[in-house]
Amino acid sequence: MAEAKPAHVPVLLDEVLEYLNVRSGGVYVDATLGLAGHTSAIVRRLGAKGKMICFDRDPEALEKAKARLAEVAQELGDAMPKMVFEPRAFSEAAQAMKPRSVDGLLADFGVSSMQLDEAHRGFSFRSDGPLDMRMDTRSGLTAEQVVNQFGENELADLIYEFGEERRSRRIARALVRARPITTTAELARIVSAVAPSMKGDKIHPATRTFQAIRIRVNDELGEIQSLLQCAGSLLKPAGRLVLISFHSLEDRLVKDAFKAAKDAKVMETLTKKPVVASEQESLRNPRSRSAKLRAAEKL
Repeated sequence: MAEAKPAHVPVLLDEVLEYLNVRSGGVYVDATLGLAGHTSAIVRRLGAKGKMICFDRDPEALEKAKARLAEVAQELGDAMPKMVFEPRAFSEAAQAMKPRSVDGLLADFGVSSMQLDEAHRGFSFRSDGPLDMRMDTRSGLTAEQVVNQFGENELADLIYEFGEERRSRRIARALVRARPITTTAELARIVSAVAPSMKGDKIHPATRTFQAIRIRVNDELGEIQSLLQCAGSLLKPAGRLVLISFHSLEDRLVKDAFKAAKDAKVMETLTKKPVVASEQESLRNPRSRSAKLRAAEKL
């Protein structure tokens, strides 16, 4: 019998609900639907007059989320709010919604647990799979193209910038020499051979390189910047913006955007410091250990 996969656990769920301040009958956005963990909890508080708008550019994730939310709808019956699914990147939120139309917007950045767990998606070195890493599998650059077609200097720069990996030049040189590279296991093996774990490292030696390539493939930082530029205009007065980051590059963008909005007297920051997972949650859900939540309210 196949071993059952653990149930999806949304990160910082209690904190998300607290800072979103979900009101019955309101309009809320989950910009990163994933497997609908956060959304499933939000819709239970919205009521029949509420509206939930969900973005995801990953077709596989969207279908699984719809199935999960169909079960929630059966459970809630007439109390289920209106659901709107947007099969596109959250950077297009301004094209999908009107200004000042939303009571709260949530985004949980980075790669989802489903994407990491599915070997054929190529996001993880934990199991061997093709070098893909695309969140939207319908189009765009693949990780295999980045690894095999980018010049050595370009590879080194992106591994240094997006992976914050100090040994980027050594890694890039090894990747170019080992071409063609077609699987996640090959990529992890090559990186580990030339940049083994250093004393005190708690992560796999290929983690930063995988992160860098994934960010480049999906333009993750550009996507976040686009959302930050339009999110404030989408919120109603007193609307809440709740954002969860998983590494310093994401968190820095959010922190800087919140500071700029506060200085411009557009938003009030609700979290002086990022909210992190409790010890109990970190033990229960290891992915939550690196999560940082920041929240702001529109003035």
